[in-house]
Amino acid sequence: MSSKQGPGPNKKGPLRPGATARRRGGEPRGAQQPAARTSWDPLATWYNGWMGEGGSEYHRQLAVPAVMRLLEPESGEQILDVGCGQGVLAPHVSSAGGRYVGLDASPRLLDLARKAHGRKGLFVLGDARQIPSLREIESQSYDAVTFLLSIQDMDPLEPVFSGAAWALKAEGRAVLLLTHPAFRVPRQSGWGWDEGRKLVYRRIDRYLTPLPVPMNPLGGNGSGVVTRSFHRPMSHYVNGLADQGLLVEHMEEIPAHKLNVAGSTTRAANLARKEIPLFVALRARKIRHAPDNGSRQPA
Repeated sequence: MSSKQGPGPNKKGPLRPGATARRRGGEPRGAQQPAARTSWDPLATWYNGWMGEGGSEYHRQLAVPAVMRLLEPESGEQILDVGCGQGVLAPHVSSAGGRYVGLDASPRLLDLARKAHGRKGLFVLGDARQIPSLREIESQSYDAVTFLLSIQDMDPLEPVFSGAAWALKAEGRAVLLLTHPAFRVPRQSGWGWDEGRKLVYRRIDRYLTPLPVPMNPLGGNGSGVVTRSFHRPMSHYVNGLADQGLLVEHMEEIPAHKLNVAGSTTRAANLARKEIPLFVALRARKIRHAPDNGSRQPA
């Protein structure tokens, strides 16, 4: 999902979950900020129904456990979840003792996040490409920033990674989990069955060329809503992080927990499932200050 109100830390300390930050004059902080635009907002109700409060089966069994392994949150740490959607990660961070702040550009998804997880964290409406401009987010105040299946919905990468580095403390970490771009290229890859070799294979038509891919999540149900996924090779993520002083220190490639390929044998499908990963997860460490590409201006 792309990036979404519950304020983050301020100079007087973090607010309790469910609270709303206010300006000196009594007006809610950020109330005058225009809502970010995202094609996911009209799909929020459908997406939440499909995913559920705890996420899809792939979230529960693979994605969330992997993010938590790499995140390694400690009690009292402040975690910013960029592109949080309906807040699937919030209860996991909260249970580990972390203080969760979710950011997303969809007001409807944030409403669902607050209803489901409002006691587990704070939720901020905003554009992931403009993090330094958000009044609720303070510079160098987060121990970790996460992107749980959200970074491939964001473009361009540079302001997103720049904003993440801006929000991170020194030695803070950024954790990304995404569908593996080397093996899962939307509309340019797929499974196949080699009858002669009795082998399930993965076909890759394109990889190195970045591609914006229009997607219709509702398929043939008559919806005209189109979202976009942005395919990029792995080097764009590793180098994009490094450009902002975030160096990759750990990487996991995560296979699916199940796979069915028409015409294949169970043995062949299991072999392909174990060998060809579904997700890749990265953890990067902030080793220097990011370039100042437009910090917040005084009010």
